[in-house]
Amino acid sequence: GHSEIKESDSNVFPLGSALQGLFGVPELSCPEGFQEAQDKALQESEQLVQKACSTPPGPEIVKIFDQLSDALCRVADLADFVKIAHPDFAFREAAEEACRNIGTMVEKLNTDVELCQSLRQLLADEVIMNSLDPETRRVAELFMFDFEISGIHLDEEKRKKAVNLNVRILDLCNEFLTGTHLPNKIDKHILPEHIRYNFIAEGNYLQVAGLHADCPDDLVREAAYKIFLYPNAEQLSRLEELLASRNSLAQLVGYDTFAHRALQGTMAKNPGIRHMGKDMLRNQMLCVRYEKLMPWDHPYYSGVLRAERYNIDPGLYCPFFSLGACMEGLNSLFSQLLGISLYAEQTQRGEVWSEDVRKLAVVHETEGLLGYIYCDFFQRPDKPHQDCHFTVRGGRLKENGEYQLPVVVLMLSLPPSTRNAPTLLSPGMMENLFHEMGHAMHSMLGRTRYQHVTGTRCSTDFAEVPSILMEYFANDYRVVNQFARHYKTGQPLPKNMVSRLCESKKVCAAADMQLQVFYASLDQIYHGKHPLQKSTTEILKETQEKFYGLPYVPNTVRWKISFKMLAHGGGKEPILMVQGMLQKSPSVEDFVDALVSDLDQDFETFITDS
Repeated sequence: GHSEIKESDSNVFPLGSALQGLFGVPELSCPEGFQEAQDKALQESEQLVQKACSTPPGPEIVKIFDQLSDALCRVADLADFVKIAHPDFAFREAAEEACRNIGTMVEKLNTDVELCQSLRQLLADEVIMNSLDPETRRVAELFMFDFEISGIHLDEEKRKKAVNLNVRILDLCNEFLTGTHLPNKIDKHILPEHIRYNFIAEGNYLQVAGLHADCPDDLVREAAYKIFLYPNAEQLSRLEELLASRNSLAQLVGYDTFAHRALQGTMAKNPGIRHMGKDMLRNQMLCVRYEKLMPWDHPYYSGVLRAERYNIDPGLYCPFFSLGACMEGLNSLFSQLLGISLYAEQTQRGEVWSEDVRKLAVVHETEGLLGYIYCDFFQRPDKPHQDCHFTVRGGRLKENGEYQLPVVVLMLSLPPSTRNAPTLLSPGMMENLFHEMGHAMHSMLGRTRYQHVTGTRCSTDFAEVPSILMEYFANDYRVVNQFARHYKTGQPLPKNMVSRLCESKKVCAAADMQLQVFYASLDQIYHGKHPLQKSTTEILKETQEKFYGLPYVPNTVRWKISFKMLAHGGGKEPILMVQGMLQKSPSVEDFVDALVSDLDQDFETFITDS
């Protein structure tokens, strides 16, 4: 009984149905409920801390730690989402306050000596450690790792300092991210009259809220680039304080730099490997010096080039990618690959934050219900623009033997449907939908005993593997052919249109990759040895000129001030899973070769031979 996932279903609430809380959490039917949910979590965590401190070494300790983590994450993760996405300011504010209070509690627990002692006794007992299953052992080590990077080994005064630094860093990150989305204003008389209409007027000012990268007018792109990226003094000082605080924290807890602390536990292990990788990439990619091309030209001209050379006007493709068709495509792909179906499920009044949010139940052919995905897919005022995946509740084996089902949210910014047409996705939107669904499936399929390592709670570099894999599916004719149908005529998307789309992605791909190499290098230098040798702006200028072919434009440092095998979740070392798949241990050279071969213009794609 597969209920087709349609966009037109409106959520009709039965009259007089009781008001539910957000995500079905009873307390959250009003903003004040966050305080209640938070207090409950803090109370529960105090009891668990006492329990952990009085339990003798054994697997029970790891269970208690995971329950403790779960009690805090259930509120913090949910609040993390609500503070960004809820249309109601009161809800956003209450959620932010809850995030801050629980974050502070987590930092305190990470430096609680007595709590750490109970875990340390377990880890020191070789007989018991050897009797534990590998997942329990890994989770115990990961919890210990959290204590260590938080400075548990320091004296009391330094531990307090570490907690305060951590809380300050959380606040700075929040302020900083909020600041990156704000538009810049400029006195309208500064801009030539004939281009003013491109920007939103506000009295005597014009608001520049983005780069206008698609605008054919060179002057509009140049103006938008220079104004939108113009450094905001507050943002710059936040960035500097953030980098300094991160560095102080890293050094306080015994790392050379913040980069070393951040990369511990990933496949790269330490920043040195990254540098080696970047140098090799530069040697393999001919660093093109563009004549008279400016940074605001690259996105525009690469688009023009793609369109001219391959005729991939999104308007030609959109009619074949209605949201309904794309969801059916994902459904059949998941059913073939994973034995999973998606079912639209009725939501209760108050369970969702906007009436166009859809709830999908994820059902496995033999295991039954795996979890829920809330799809917040449509544009609305004040909604952040980035597409993202949030874990609202992690999966874990509960004390009563039942499995706590994972709950996630996927957030996109799709256009709503109109009277004449359903929601139509551009090829880029379709690829993003597949990417984010990859994350969601990772969360749904994690069948870990502990929520601390469920789904995407694995090392940051491995977390992108399933979602990138989904992008490859979204670009494969054998997959696209199964669902892309014209919403009016039902005609399938012609094969040559898919081939053109795939080939067009390689246009300027080397420049796109150079841009990523530039971001990665900048990130590493900013989080490398302090004090920084130069100002953050000078470092940006130097790194841009070294790694990216386009010149640095004075005063445009807003740039990217906003950086950015599944049943195991994070319960198994990622590199071990990759080795299992490849039957060999990949080297940095292998990763670089794979990146470069992806750029190859005459790279034989299956399209030519299928």
